[in-house]
Amino acid sequence: MKRNVSDRLRRIEGQVRGVLRMVEEDRYCMDILAQTRSVASALRKVEDLVMENHLQTCVKEAMRSDDNDRQEEIIEEVMTVLSGMRKHG
Repeated sequence: MKRNVSDRLRRIEGQVRGVLRMVEEDRYCMDILAQTRSVASALRKVEDLVMENHLQTCVKEAMRSDDNDRQEEIIEEVMTVLSGMRKHG
């Protein structure tokens, strides 16, 4: 997962540099917007991968434990992140 996310972030970094060049070159606004949408979509995919990893590791581990406080904490943590994603999605 770490390598996959790192590779994706490097590609996104390149996309952002490309958008910056487009802005500096006074490219057509709609072309810039198309590229920024592409960057945003790529970032959402990274979020999905990180969330999936979190669910498969930390959340799964907490739910299997007998530690009710940790279970509640991890549920609250995930709900906070999901709520923030809905507001900004």
